[in-house]
Amino acid sequence: MVAVNPLHILAGILGLALLMVVHETGHLLAARASGMRVVRFSIGFGPPLFRYQSKNGETLYQVALIPFLAYVQIAGMNPFEEIDPDDKGSYANASLFARIFAIIAGPAANYVFASVLFFVVFLVGGNSEPTTKVEVLDGPAKTAKLQSGDKILAVEGKKVTDWEGMRKQIVKSPNKPLAFEVERGKQRLQLTITPKSEKGEGRIGVTPVYKIVPVSAREAGIQSLVLPYQVVKNSIVMLGRIITGKEKPDLRGPVGIVKETSKAASRGWLDFVFLLGVLSAYLGGFNALPFPALDGGRLAFLGYEAVTRRKPNTRVEAYVHAFGLVMLLTLIAVVTFSDVRN
Repeated sequence: MVAVNPLHILAGILGLALLMVVHETGHLLAARASGMRVVRFSIGFGPPLFRYQSKNGETLYQVALIPFLAYVQIAGMNPFEEIDPDDKGSYANASLFARIFAIIAGPAANYVFASVLFFVVFLVGGNSEPTTKVEVLDGPAKTAKLQSGDKILAVEGKKVTDWEGMRKQIVKSPNKPLAFEVERGKQRLQLTITPKSEKGEGRIGVTPVYKIVPVSAREAGIQSLVLPYQVVKNSIVMLGRIITGKEKPDLRGPVGIVKETSKAASRGWLDFVFLLGVLSAYLGGFNALPFPALDGGRLAFLGYEAVTRRKPNTRVEAYVHAFGLVMLLTLIAVVTFSDVRN
């Protein structure tokens, strides 16, 4: 059994907490910039373990007992509290644009933070590119005696210089024997591998060995802007495939996420920061979904107001978000139980 380093677990917990703090800080700064009064900034739920409020400050900062999740309490956001129509610091009295800005700032903060993390990773660690050197898994390649570390030079007599070109040749040839020219050390070998068919595409059971390529600050900046978009896009596509039954859900709760971030921390700080970037982009995209209790759910009600020019019933909205929160917490509890059991 592999020993678990408590520092890696702590890094995983703090990394997840950092992403939540970034998210709520987005709400905090946007609310203040819009003239709203922020009553409380809490990391975690339940009884507070630590509190701080400056003498002239209006916001109470606290760390609560239950460490997962975080929230910002903006004055006037609770429909069950008394709203003074003359209170300019109340969320309820703010303009529609200000309220949209305050809500969307949370997901936006995670998205921007993901770009910052990716920029650091690319600038310091370079970019990893797949090569035609392979790691062999179970499958036709292993059966044909291909070995991990072998470099594929040609397929069916056609020279291959990059992974994607080689992959395309294999994908279009399911169940068709292919001649591979392989470099193993100083040897050149000829192997015949028959790709098996998976959903109509050829697979031989190999993954690429990656090489690190240094990048300029400009290239790092471009990639750090593109990658968060790709993460969000892929997560939405995957969600659609899960809803339509094309993919089985593979969910992770806080325990599972901490486990993965701990693994990344054990591999090195660049892997850890990269995974935090992926999680930050995913968190921003997930929160923007139009589901009750999420920021996207609140934006949906604000969108209704923008279209109809009238505010929705605040109590109905509150009950909808409360129902969504119960569903969300129930899902988190079920997934967490599964993570712990596994």
